[in-house]
Amino acid sequence: MMALQIPIKQDLFWQKIKQWAFPESKGWRMVPTYQISISWLFLRGLGLIYFAAFASLALQIEGLIGSDGILPISAKLRTLESLPAFDRYRLFPTFFWLDTSNSALYLICYSGLVAATLLTLNLGTRASLVLCYLLYLSLVTAGQDFTAFQWDGLLLEAGFLGIFLTWGSAIIIFLYRWLIARFMLMAGIVKLASGDPSWANLTALNYHYLTQPLPSPLAYYAYFLPDWFHRICIVGVFFIELVVPFFVFFPRRFRLFAAWSFIILQCSIIATGNYGFFNLLTLLLCLFLFEDRDIEKFFPQQSLAIISGKKPLAGKAANAFAGTWAFLVFFLAATHTWIYHTHKLPATPIYNLIKTISAFAVINNYGPFAIMTTVRAEIIIEGSNDGKHWLEYGFKYKPDRLTKLLSYNIPHQPRLDWQMWFAALAAPQKPLWLQAFLDQLQLASPAVLALLAYNPFPENPPKYLRTHLYQYTYSTPEQRLANGQVWQRQSLYIY
Repeated sequence: MMALQIPIKQDLFWQKIKQWAFPESKGWRMVPTYQISISWLFLRGLGLIYFAAFASLALQIEGLIGSDGILPISAKLRTLESLPAFDRYRLFPTFFWLDTSNSALYLICYSGLVAATLLTLNLGTRASLVLCYLLYLSLVTAGQDFTAFQWDGLLLEAGFLGIFLTWGSAIIIFLYRWLIARFMLMAGIVKLASGDPSWANLTALNYHYLTQPLPSPLAYYAYFLPDWFHRICIVGVFFIELVVPFFVFFPRRFRLFAAWSFIILQCSIIATGNYGFFNLLTLLLCLFLFEDRDIEKFFPQQSLAIISGKKPLAGKAANAFAGTWAFLVFFLAATHTWIYHTHKLPATPIYNLIKTISAFAVINNYGPFAIMTTVRAEIIIEGSNDGKHWLEYGFKYKPDRLTKLLSYNIPHQPRLDWQMWFAALAAPQKPLWLQAFLDQLQLASPAVLALLAYNPFPENPPKYLRTHLYQYTYSTPEQRLANGQVWQRQSLYIY
């Protein structure tokens, strides 16, 4: 009797697994719809993220690339004038070829805010999507070092696909799922491929909460959590980034598991770090893993009737374009893999296609947090009129004063503060923009000084400037309670 019961129990077990993973196999099949989760909710969220991105740049654009900024766009375009006209626009696509004045910079930012508002309000959706993409592409291209972040590319890729989402093709939905799966999977692969020992031995989070660019208030407390907790979290990160992305292409309940796993990870990052709109956009992409039936219970019945009132029908042209674009996405993915393994360039037409697509940021490579920084170095800029007594310039967000509190600035990204973090990791000769920044400080450029929190020379710029490299660490909770200092620092050398 016992021998007969074992296979029966096994059959029941696998039958329950099948019913959980494939509920449609019970004799009925629900055709999935995405009118709420994607066609309406995603596009409204995309409008809000575009708005945040344009607003953030509007606050700092003149100091970064204006006529008296750190990297003036006018100077950059002059260096490209020797290229044939077609190559200029193909490799450096921006509206600033028409005008590089400060007024033009603000016009692009404010036009983007208007387009993003229209998209959020569901007014002229298709035209708004096109405008948002082209305007943000112009700013990202013109921003040079200050807009060379993975989330700028992610927003442009997601925004470009959004233009065709309104056509109603299911292939575009699949491409969005491919995007979120590719992004998450590459985040895990680069950690392993980098050979970084802190990821391999599960100690990366022992440093991350201290050494990330702009820690949040919670990062301070997370840093002092037990070592075993950090290790468990890293195991969870590897599982979510290396295994769960494959669930995106499985049946619905696997997709839901993937969606909530990604959401938990991204919310944890938001709680402990400031990465602009990066994690918010990743959360938004998780909508493509849900169906209407998973989301409609959170909406009042009256609003559902309005949202579901107009459903786009995919025509042959929409499916033809989506299919062609899907083929191109996978072809370029295979080409990049071939280049990586063979270290050879493809045929010239394919290479030119890769360069063009890269310039327009419609298909990008991703891989955040590949190498974990284990020491926090900070560049402190000091000025003096006699070469003996030095006063420090203050930044708005990055650590400088020992009593400076950690803060949240999501979804704003202070791009100068971020670049100062990268500069501290590089050799002194590498960041050419840093010399340009110091030049503008000595010229007392109002636009550049506006990027700072404190100017110790309000009347006249100092005669001398220097950059001093310090190593920063957190004060212990006991030390912080005693003297109010969040940070401790040790001088390394004159950078």
